[in-house]
Amino acid sequence: MALISEATRALVDGIAAEAERCETPCGEGNMVWHCWGSGPPLVLLHGGYGSWSHWIRNVLPLSRQFRVIAPDLPGLGESATPPEPWTAEGLAAIIVAGLSAIVPPREELRLAGFSFGGVIGGSVAAQLGERVRSFTVVGSNGLGVARSPTPLRRVPPEADEAEEFATHRYNLNQLMIADPAKIDELALYLQKTNHARARMRSRRFSRSGALIEALPKVKARLDGIWGERDATAYPHLDERARILRGVQPAARFAVVPGAGHWVQYEAAERFNPLLAEFAGG
Repeated sequence: MALISEATRALVDGIAAEAERCETPCGEGNMVWHCWGSGPPLVLLHGGYGSWSHWIRNVLPLSRQFRVIAPDLPGLGESATPPEPWTAEGLAAIIVAGLSAIVPPREELRLAGFSFGGVIGGSVAAQLGERVRSFTVVGSNGLGVARSPTPLRRVPPEADEAEEFATHRYNLNQLMIADPAKIDELALYLQKTNHARARMRSRRFSRSGALIEALPKVKARLDGIWGERDATAYPHLDERARILRGVQPAARFAVVPGAGHWVQYEAAERFNPLLAEFAGG
C-alpha cells in the first residue's frame, strides 16, 4: 500500500492548479514560475533541494494581500539546470531576467528567501536595486558564520518505500522541522518529491559568505525571520540578528518560538502574518 494518500497528492496538485504558470529562459530550457492572487508582487524563493512547494502553507494565505510569485529555482523542481559555473550572482541573473518578463518594470517588488533562496535572494535584491521595497531573509546561512552540524542520511539505493520514508522523516527532523509530531504526510511527500528532482547542489552556497557579501549592496529594507529551534543556527540566532542589524540597524528580526528551520511550514499560522507585516510595512 502506498504511504502517501491520494488526498495529499490532490492537495498539492490543487494549490498548484490555482496558480498562473509562466516560463522564462534558463540555460537550455526554462525556469518555471507560479503566481497566485493580485496586489503588490511578493516573490518567494524556496530552499535547497526544494521547489515552490516549500511555501505550500503560505502562498494562498499571502495571496489575499499580495500577488504571490513562487518560482522553482534553477536546477530545482521543474526548472531547467542552469549553465555552469554556478554562482550566486549567475543564478540571481536568471531570476532577475525572469522577473523582468513576469512583472511590469515599474512595479515595486517585495522579496523573501528561505535558506538557499535567501542566499541567492541577496544577489537578486542587489541586482534589482531600488526596485525591491523589502527583502526578508528566512533562516538563511551564507553569512560567513559557523552553522550547527546536521547529520543527514542518504536513502539506500535498494530501499523499499517504508525505508525511504523513514530516512526522509529522520532528515526532516534533523534539519527542517523541530517538533517530530509536525512531520506529517504532506511534509514527507514534499521532501521525497523535491529531493528526487534536485539537480542543483546548493549546500556549498549556504556554507559560503555569498549572502553577507551581497547585503551591503541591497537597497531594500532588510528583515529576518528564524525559527527558534532552527537546526542550522541554534543556539546562535542572536549572531544572525547582529549581522543583519550590522548592515541595517533598523532591521526587524523575528524569532518564531519552538519552530525549526522550515519555519514557514511548521508554524505557518505564526509565520504568515509576520511575513505579510514585513513585506507590507
